[in-house]
Amino acid sequence: MNRTRTQLSHTMHVSGSPEQVFPLLCPVREYDWIENWQCELIYSESGKAEADCVFRTRFTQDGPEDTWVVSRYEPPRAIEFIRSNALRVIRYSITLDRAEAGLSTWIWSQTLTGLNDPGDTLIVSVPPASFAEKIAGIERRLNHFLTTGTMLKTINA
Repeated sequence: MNRTRTQLSHTMHVSGSPEQVFPLLCPVREYDWIENWQCELIYSESGKAEADCVFRTRFTQDGPEDTWVVSRYEPPRAIEFIRSNALRVIRYSITLDRAEAGLSTWIWSQTLTGLNDPGDTLIVSVPPASFAEKIAGIERRLNHFLTTGTMLKTINA
């Protein structure tokens, strides 16, 4: 029997080249530009994102504590994270392409899979519009950081 699965995707336009942006997709560097970011780095030989890096997050709005694994690491082109907890597994796939001078286009894809009945219910309750809104908030935060060098300090960014 297959559990519930949904796939979502959103395109983001960023004011920086892939070489400038890619290093920010790191559990350590996210402290620089994501307000309220918190993680526990479990394993990383370099101290930053790399293949097989493992970290944990605990965001109550997302359910139980999550364990993340960097499953694909191809700087500055692609990174993939597997994020799991007792209810569901999420695969985030992020690819970066060079756009016009100094800009890049990112494609964020997310595959959510329920692990049990409560997980299936959670997966079904995630509307595609909320994913697009979340990615748009990340886009605003990232563009702000890339253009000002400072974190955007607002809950609704």
